[in-house]
Amino acid sequence: MYIVTAGNMGSGKTTLTQMLCKHYGWTPRYEQVAANPYIEDYYKDIPRWVLGMEVFFLKERFRDLLAINAASDKETIIQDRSIFEGVYVFARNNYEMGNMQPRDFETYMELFESMMMVARQPDLMIYLRASVPHLVANIQKRGREYEQGLAIEYLRGLNENYDDFIFNQYKGECLVIDVDELDYEHRPEDFKYIVDRIDARLFGLFK
Repeated sequence: MYIVTAGNMGSGKTTLTQMLCKHYGWTPRYEQVAANPYIEDYYKDIPRWVLGMEVFFLKERFRDLLAINAASDKETIIQDRSIFEGVYVFARNNYEMGNMQPRDFETYMELFESMMMVARQPDLMIYLRASVPHLVANIQKRGREYEQGLAIEYLRGLNENYDDFIFNQYKGECLVIDVDELDYEHRPEDFKYIVDRIDARLFGLFK
C-alpha cells in the first residue's frame, strides 16, 4: 500500500509521518530537502534558481516513486510529500508568481507528464490543511535559516494551490485534516482522532 502525507511547509507532515510509522509499522519515505544543492541559493534568489531546484526535486521524487512502485505490494510505504504536490502546488505557485518563465514551466510540465506514464497514484493522501499564521509559527519554531525570510504571499500562494489541487484537481482518495487546533505530537487524543479517521478510510468506511 502507498500512503502520502501532504501539506504546506510547517504543516507538520514529517512529524505525523514519523508518528504513523511508529503506530502502524509503516515504512517511511522522507523528502530530502537538505540534499537539494539549489535550496539555499533558491531562497536567496528564487527566479535565478527556481528551474534547477524544481527539476532536482522532480527527479528525486520520480526516483522515489519508482522505488515505491517496486516495494508497495510487499509493505505499506508512507511518503512525506509526493511528486504531485511538487508539480501542482510548488512549481505552479512559482509559475503563477512570475518566478518561472512560461517556456521553462511548459518544459517542466512536459517532463512531468512523461513521468506520469509509469506513475502510481497513492492509495490514500492525507492532506494536513493549515492557515498561514499556523505555518509561520511552525516554520519559525523549527528554525531553518533559509526559510526564515519567506514572504507571506509565497506561503499564501502555496496554500491556495494546495486547496485547488486537493479539492479541484486530485482524483484519488484523500483525507483532509485541519490541523490548526490539533497538537497530535503532544496530545494523545488528537493523534487518536487522526488515526481513527485513517482507519475508517483504510478499512473502506469512506465518508
